[in-house]
Amino acid sequence: MNKLLNCKFCNICLPIGLPIILAILGCNHRNLNNNYTQDHQNQKISQNLPQVVVTTTILCDITNQIAKESINLICLVPPGLEPPIYQPTPEDIKAIKKADLILYHGYNFEPNLIKSFKNSRKNIAKIPVGQRAVKQPQKLRQNGKIINEPHIWHDVRNAIKMVEVVNFQLGKISPENQQRYNSNTRQLTRELKELNQWIKSTLSTIPDKKRKLLTTHGAMIYYVKAYGLDYKGTLPDISNEDKLTAKKAKSLAEYIKTTQAPIIFADRAVNLMLLAPIAKKTKVKIFPRPLYIDGLGEPGSDGETYQKMMDANTRSIVEGLGGTYLRFVPNIGR
Repeated sequence: MNKLLNCKFCNICLPIGLPIILAILGCNHRNLNNNYTQDHQNQKISQNLPQVVVTTTILCDITNQIAKESINLICLVPPGLEPPIYQPTPEDIKAIKKADLILYHGYNFEPNLIKSFKNSRKNIAKIPVGQRAVKQPQKLRQNGKIINEPHIWHDVRNAIKMVEVVNFQLGKISPENQQRYNSNTRQLTRELKELNQWIKSTLSTIPDKKRKLLTTHGAMIYYVKAYGLDYKGTLPDISNEDKLTAKKAKSLAEYIKTTQAPIIFADRAVNLMLLAPIAKKTKVKIFPRPLYIDGLGEPGSDGETYQKMMDANTRSIVEGLGGTYLRFVPNIGR
């Protein structure tokens, strides 16, 4: 059992010198688009197609790559927002009530949305895709308790299992399209297997002495175990606050030093302005591009699809640790 420190709400900052960029990265991702579900519905709805409601951006992208235009796909959590703290909007509730199938991640990853499923029709399937795909997830310690780490997709092999679950469920609500779904699933699976191998070969270019990953989120335990990095854990949990106390600052600096990691990789949910003095004091750099942890990026970003997101994270890690990056070019999702 892996005893990890959960840093879901940690704060971290890049070295001084990029204040404008940091302010954008550290704050703008929290601006909630209350019209996201409504806008998505208005673009997609067809009365002749089944309505599939999906909670997370990862699941939304996987479902879209399999089903394409054969369903009304309603995605609830916008890119850049955090499913664990996302609150359903009135438009979300309307979509849930009309759903013919609900696909959610499970492992309590989107707790407020899961609660809202009571408003859906009783006879429709509500499928915890991640939970069904990986029945024995990694563990982490949170508030003194051992819990299931839900971010299984950071190991591409687990994403392939999620694809299989989605394909099966789509075939149940639209059996006339099962052959098409199977074909798309085979193509997507081949691509993800290539992506999995590409990550391994790309990370192999990192020098042995630098193969140490220190992050701000325990989710990357899946990544390091799948791809052979030395995991130095996550930064100890600190709340989102304007200032660190002297005691916390000292403790955090000491922890960073003990890891002997050459660089820290922050995730996109943290306050990137907070810890510049500590980073400077410990002489440990903070990589300037945050990792995608809870989901995909905005349309047009380097993390807009699952494949692009894994490419972007791998690029950040390999460049930060001194390896050689050559872009992965998938056949689907670009």
